[in-house]
Amino acid sequence: MKLAEALQERADLNRRIEQLRVRITANALVQEGEKTAEDPAALLEELQACTERLCALIRAINRTNCETVTNGVSLTDLIAERDSKRVLLSIYQDAVDAASRAVSRATRSEIRILPALDVKALQEQADLLSKELRLLDNTLQEQNWKTELLGL
Repeated sequence: MKLAEALQERADLNRRIEQLRVRITANALVQEGEKTAEDPAALLEELQACTERLCALIRAINRTNCETVTNGVSLTDLIAERDSKRVLLSIYQDAVDAASRAVSRATRSEIRILPALDVKALQEQADLLSKELRLLDNTLQEQNWKTELLGL
């Protein structure tokens, strides 16, 4: 199994587990003399199986990410870099949006509100980060489809 396939299965399992949470909760109580729409015990068994599979996948994914190196850097390090760039980019984009807002004044005597940041420079930084993030994502995606999952 390729790493990318394991990542897809992990995402599917996370969605399935969340669906099971909702279904278990919805079937946790029943009026006396009635039956639940689904058997909560069976749902709990399915949940147990899903979480066991998820645990095995996460272990194998993490092991593979640690041991797979591209351009002298492990996939774990690339993922950490990607995640930190995403946070930074999000903050830059929020700052650009906030500093770009037009504040209207009814009269010239009202207080002027000016951007405290250089919007153009900040937008250039955001654009550069976006490009770096795209390239990093491309590298990760490529490696995910080339790399065999270890230890599953």
